[in-house]
Amino acid sequence: MDLLARREHGRVELTRKLRKRGAPEDMIDVALQRLSEEGLLSEARYLESFVAYRARAGYGPLRIREELGQRGLARGDIDQALRESGIDWFEQLRETWQRKFAGRLPGDARERAQQGRFLAYRGYSLDMIGRLLRGCDE
Repeated sequence: MDLLARREHGRVELTRKLRKRGAPEDMIDVALQRLSEEGLLSEARYLESFVAYRARAGYGPLRIREELGQRGLARGDIDQALRESGIDWFEQLRETWQRKFAGRLPGDARERAQQGRFLAYRGYSLDMIGRLLRGCDE
């Protein structure tokens, strides 16, 4: 309960933390089942809050998808959460780029590569990055 009081957790993540604290395996399963039945543990809520949190931090859908996959969530659930998030990913990309590069389009190939690498690392698709760096707003 202490872990869930701080923030949402996924089932796999919560299981890992409880194991680390020395909880017996059979008790973990029973406790997580009870929390799910009571509505205190919800994968959907966890996905929604994680996507929103990482998007606000400037991360794109590719990076968020990868991080959630590493946390043991199903690919279909992740994709659905990203679709239903209502986030305009191109606008998120533009805001991230604006914060990092002050809205200055690259002047040469080296700058373009630097900006592109940063944005790709943040989890935006090469197509979206290319449109942004060419100055296309749509």
